[in-house]
Amino acid sequence: MKKQLNVGIIGYKFMGRAHSNAWIKAPLFFDLPAVPVLKAACGRQEESLKEFAKKWHWEETETDWKKLVSRPDIDIIDIALPQQLHYDVAIAAAKEGKHIFCEKPLSMNSRQAEEMLKVCEDNKVKHYLNHNYRRTPAVSYARKMIDDGKIGRIFHWRCAYQQDWIVDPEFPLTWQLRKETAQAGPQWDLNSHAVDLAHYLIGDIATVSALTAHFIKERPLADETTSGNLSATAKENEKGEVTVEDAALMMVTFKNGTIGSFEATRFATGRKNRLTFEIYGSKGSLAFDLERMNELQYFSNDDEAGQQGFRTILATEAVHPYASNWWPAGHIIGYEHSFVHAVADFIKAIEEDTAIKPDFADGLKIIQVLEAGIVSAETGSQVTL
Repeated sequence: MKKQLNVGIIGYKFMGRAHSNAWIKAPLFFDLPAVPVLKAACGRQEESLKEFAKKWHWEETETDWKKLVSRPDIDIIDIALPQQLHYDVAIAAAKEGKHIFCEKPLSMNSRQAEEMLKVCEDNKVKHYLNHNYRRTPAVSYARKMIDDGKIGRIFHWRCAYQQDWIVDPEFPLTWQLRKETAQAGPQWDLNSHAVDLAHYLIGDIATVSALTAHFIKERPLADETTSGNLSATAKENEKGEVTVEDAALMMVTFKNGTIGSFEATRFATGRKNRLTFEIYGSKGSLAFDLERMNELQYFSNDDEAGQQGFRTILATEAVHPYASNWWPAGHIIGYEHSFVHAVADFIKAIEEDTAIKPDFADGLKIIQVLEAGIVSAETGSQVTL
């Protein structure tokens, strides 16, 4: 009988659902050295928490996260919370010797990130930061192609993360739109994913120049009891100030000489969750679009003259990372599968005592880039990391 790892999850809305599905599915599709047990779910609203736990097969519920973290029967703490709550939970969990599976972005600032990393290292716990897009087969395969020299020396990185869920000025003032609870807008939420992909595929960033925009400065207050999954109900006749940016643009140089750009916005009308990147090199190019996440576009200078052009790689064959655990070639997978891949890798890292990436050290580097972007936008100056 395989060893069991008891999981305690804190947070049960959008990410709580995505994470729960991953804990359930990972041992069904991957040969894991240990089996995760959905031991306890934690949240503030007891009635809705119990409904969540019953639906997703969590054995118990708890409304005090400190009690959950201190339980001796819990091996893993899953932080499926907004970023303003990560610091306290992660610090406490690490001090209790719990392995940590944490949603992105890591923290509200680099000071918090540094301390979170240090406490995890001091207590020798595994710490994983869930930038799950690394684990889509097409993106993982892009990394392999780069490592294999398929596109040669890289000159350009172009990335855009575009959504449209707050274009309506009557959309309520949710926690994502307030600095005290979100730190920043798409620069934090969306560009954290984009910067992680850039670090993964290109390398570390050296300098940042940025600008931000504020399109709607006041919104109806949100009824927080109804908010979730990027939706909310507005309170009548009450408004508040939007204190984060609506869009952010960054231009960067990488330490290896590549130059790059990032666009992050929630005002790209018609774009629901479009994360794209383009990589241009001396021997070829790669392009990816999360809304077509099973596909990778590839151009090669080695193709015969007259037959050159971007080709579509359908990343569903066994040769592509993670794909062999799912369906026959051509049978595509979806957004939720990247979470399953993360859980599978995390459990292997715990049991085999190997590294898991991205971790809190990677999260710190991401936060430092995002902070540099905010400083650059405020001062009009280039920031060197």
